[in-house]
Amino acid sequence: MARSGHTKRLAHSGEAVPFRFRYRVSVNPPLTQENTMTSTTRVTYLRYALIATGAIFLVGIFPLTKIWPSGWSWGTGHSHYLPMILGFYATLGACLLAAARDPLANRSLIWFTVWSSVVHAVIMAAEAVIDPAEAGHLWGDVPALLLVAGALAALTPRAATLTSVANAGARRAA
Repeated sequence: MARSGHTKRLAHSGEAVPFRFRYRVSVNPPLTQENTMTSTTRVTYLRYALIATGAIFLVGIFPLTKIWPSGWSWGTGHSHYLPMILGFYATLGACLLAAARDPLANRSLIWFTVWSSVVHAVIMAAEAVIDPAEAGHLWGDVPALLLVAGALAALTPRAATLTSVANAGARRAA
């Protein structure tokens, strides 16, 4: 038999519950104005990150290959790779700029950017380690892609927080 003060009867069932189970620990904090503002601020910063990343992908990579070729351009001389990768990143940059208008509706594009950047950086890092002539990439485009992936991943809301962000927008509109 439990000592007095160490059990509590549940109002709806009359069942005795040991003291240690009376308080539920919630992994997600309750939705308060403070939490909602944090989610809203996070989406605002995500918009800025998408604009910056999109602009750099669209027009910034080519100048970097000219200014710092050992950190941003693979191989020497003429390469069929460079125009192809510039075209890909320019297209992705334009899409990221468009996604900045409504980041929550474009989460799959953002997560594609995160994971493709990680995969691309890991492959480039391995190649740079194998080929000492390409070691400059370990200080150039490899950390840059990991920075992009980390920033976008950290700022992109997960599914559980989308409801609170949507509710904040609805309250603001009302």
